[in-house]
Amino acid sequence: MLGVGPPPAKTKDVGKTLRQLLARLRPERIWIVVSALLALGSVAFSVIGPKIIGNAINVIFDGVLGKNLPAGLTKAQVVAQLRAHGQDQIADLVAGANVVPGHGIDFTMLGRILGLAALVYLLSAALQWLLAYIMAGVAQRTVFGLRQDVEAKMARLPLKYFDSHPHGDLLSRVTNDIDNISTTLQQGLTQILTSTLTIVGVLAVMVWISPLLAVVALITVPLSIVVTLLVARRSQKQFAAQWARTGTLNGHVEQMHTGHVLVQVFGRRQKAIEEFNQQNQALYEASFRAQFLSGIIQPAIAFLGNVNYVAIAALGGYLVASGRITLGDVQAFIQYSRQFTMPITQLAGQLNLLQSGLASAERVFEFLDAEQEVPDRVVNSLPAEPHGHVALEHVAFRYEPEKPLITDFSLEATPGSTIAIVGPTGAGKTTIVNLLMRFYEIDGGRICVDGMVLQDTWLFTGTIRDNIGYGKLGSTADQIVAAAQAAHADHFIRTLPDGYDTVLNDDASNISAGQKQLLTIARAFLADRTVLILDEATSSVDTRTEVQIQQAMARLRQGRTSFVIAHRLSTIRNADSIVVMDQGKIVEQGAHAELLARHGFYYTLYQSQFTDALAVAS
Repeated sequence: MLGVGPPPAKTKDVGKTLRQLLARLRPERIWIVVSALLALGSVAFSVIGPKIIGNAINVIFDGVLGKNLPAGLTKAQVVAQLRAHGQDQIADLVAGANVVPGHGIDFTMLGRILGLAALVYLLSAALQWLLAYIMAGVAQRTVFGLRQDVEAKMARLPLKYFDSHPHGDLLSRVTNDIDNISTTLQQGLTQILTSTLTIVGVLAVMVWISPLLAVVALITVPLSIVVTLLVARRSQKQFAAQWARTGTLNGHVEQMHTGHVLVQVFGRRQKAIEEFNQQNQALYEASFRAQFLSGIIQPAIAFLGNVNYVAIAALGGYLVASGRITLGDVQAFIQYSRQFTMPITQLAGQLNLLQSGLASAERVFEFLDAEQEVPDRVVNSLPAEPHGHVALEHVAFRYEPEKPLITDFSLEATPGSTIAIVGPTGAGKTTIVNLLMRFYEIDGGRICVDGMVLQDTWLFTGTIRDNIGYGKLGSTADQIVAAAQAAHADHFIRTLPDGYDTVLNDDASNISAGQKQLLTIARAFLADRTVLILDEATSSVDTRTEVQIQQAMARLRQGRTSFVIAHRLSTIRNADSIVVMDQGKIVEQGAHAELLARHGFYYTLYQSQFTDALAVAS
């Protein structure tokens, strides 16, 4: 009745959101006007229907009554005879009816009226169907454009936006919120329009038929609204608790599923089950109360509707007997009284849906209004063949305005050279990579670079062939196999049950960490770019796999400008230049042997790794 569900979020600025949503609907204004006219026609036909049925009942009643009156007399003569015999009430009934003494039911007239009623209801249904069809198109075209803008916006947003916003919230904005907007546009606006027109039309006809009966019918309306609001207010609290506890339970299930191995290892299985049972019980109690309370609304309103029916029937019967109203009008009025209550409750529910839709629209518009990345500067000409020359000149950067991270950073990589970047955690190594890839905008200085590719262990759900082929669109099967062979990945791929057609799952957990690294190196081989960035390429792998990865990396770096970030310093001994960073600055730079001979920061860092390894081994 009220569309009770998860409580809608509150809109911060209703006016601004509504203006933005109306701006989205502006291209559909012609169809919206057509929809309004269709809604008006549909409601008009549905409102006039009961009155036509009432006329049919009058034909039947008048025929039955007239057949029992003496033929050959006029209605006035019959009324006079009845009053002469003291039958004033029956005389009033005959006087108020359209009867012909001695004549029965006029089936020809009855057939015409029923045919007209069928036509009216058929036209109302057809217009309602056409209205739904047009509004579905309006809603889906609007949401289609909104989704396109959201997708384009995601490509223009800087990486810092995704770092500062929870991924789950972003996914909810671009999926659930847009779907909610679609539902609001397609169902909510249509229902609000038709419900409002129905209330106005039905009320006008009821007053026209009988102002007295209209007053009686209107008495139960505020009672229905009060009952609905009182029950809904209580049920909304329980629905809020239900959805909150649903989120808590889902979070617990997701955590236990993700950390299933740890739960088993630490013997927490029974504790996890107990916690699940407690949260499940709490969800059951909140859900039971919410459903029970919301279920009271319909029988309560039905009870008030039946009371209203009895009152109208009793008073209407008296008015019919006194000749002040026809039987058909009473029957039509009873239908109108029921038609009048339903759109009121529907309107209350749709306003709740509209509030939820506006809240979702505000979240989507906030996403679309987010500050986006500065567009690339348009250049008149590009080099025909990139050479791999990279220069960072006096680069400055900070994640937070009050906390400088990179200050006056300068570095040059000549074509074909390998630059290793090392340093303690938090020194700014990965930040330099993000700046090179322009995931973040620099605050000062400039970065000059030509063709590049980032080697990272990101794999998507799909076949191994598709994952490697992602490095170069339109690559052939032979090119993919050649890239896998160059990366030392061909052997392990062929040992899999489906070879290159093996499907990786959501997080590629059906292959090892080292195999993931080899696949991404194969992808980089296929891309064949002049600048390569390797970020922790040998992390979390065994010694044998590390050797394979280092061999693949060595082949991959040949003839390419390479930036290698590694905590394991033994992997970057052969780099042409090692850049040692600390607190966002270059503290040392040189070859491996040269830096060791200085006994400086790099020497201490290098020795600490072997000292820690010996301590662990002992």
